[in-house]
Amino acid sequence: MPSLRLRLASSWLPEWSLKGHLENVSELTTGALETLLADRAPTTAAKLHSSMKPLVGNLSECRAAMAWNHNALVQSLVEEIGEKEAFNLGRESLFKVGLRIGEETRSVLGVGDDIDDLIMAARALYKVLGISFMVERRGDGLEIVVRRCALSNYYSERACMLLSAVDEGVIRGLNPRVGMKFERMITSGFPTCIARVWVEPGGAPA
Repeated sequence: MPSLRLRLASSWLPEWSLKGHLENVSELTTGALETLLADRAPTTAAKLHSSMKPLVGNLSECRAAMAWNHNALVQSLVEEIGEKEAFNLGRESLFKVGLRIGEETRSVLGVGDDIDDLIMAARALYKVLGISFMVERRGDGLEIVVRRCALSNYYSERACMLLSAVDEGVIRGLNPRVGMKFERMITSGFPTCIARVWVEPGGAPA
């Protein structure tokens, strides 16, 4: 049975709590991208840092500011080191960020090994980003279908593809035997985002 903390978080969180979690996600993800850029183009990174938008205002405005910062950093990375290296390095770094978020969430909310616990935890985390999804069975695994994503109004296609590594890391952090991979995204012109979820041998049943 899911823990009380997990059940509460997946059903309702006040806006002040959502904003606090969003600020944490923004700090970790923006920081990771800024570090990559600073290591390879310190002058560009220093100039861009001064133009980063603070997360102020309501929840929607804070999400927009975070997305603007991500878009700018991803674009600068691509311009400085090329798209292939930017994606390889960026996704590796951001996956680790997501892994950390997932592991911390697993500990704080008492997420168990059952796949239903993972889905409840993912719903709680996605509320922070303004994302709602459905879960459908697909063969031996699951499919996450995102029909509403507040960030899709702000992200460039390139930034969204790179930042999806955070989501994939989060799922792994919530359950080390579960993986996720996006197969299509709203920012690429599709009506929904679709991610495939699989459970490795010995993991919780899907």
